[in-house]
Amino acid sequence: MAFDPGLAQRVREVVGDRRGVTERQMFGGIAFLVDGKMFVGIRDASLMARVGPERYQDALAMPGVRVMDFTGRPMRGYAYIDPAALAEDKDLQAWLVWCLQYVAALPGKADKPRKREK
Repeated sequence: MAFDPGLAQRVREVVGDRRGVTERQMFGGIAFLVDGKMFVGIRDASLMARVGPERYQDALAMPGVRVMDFTGRPMRGYAYIDPAALAEDKDLQAWLVWCLQYVAALPGKADKPRKREK
């Protein structure tokens, strides 16, 4: 897996012992999930931030932020944050708070309506 272990450790330190947070190897890197929903990941030295579709354009307008397109197609609601934009701990913390708040507002898997079989 290709991800910056130093950035992963910084994420762990900010998240601390927050309940429901887990890690999983995904996307050729590492993903951090809360209650089974990814909120950030790390691929190479960039943070993959799940900012949500509502604030996606706001995120892209910020310095050091670019479209997340590792599959060849942009993933709306997700953005890559370049290392220079995460140099300060307060900047990393702000991204993590943003992503955690977005994911916390999503319905849980048990809350989603199930498709009816015909």
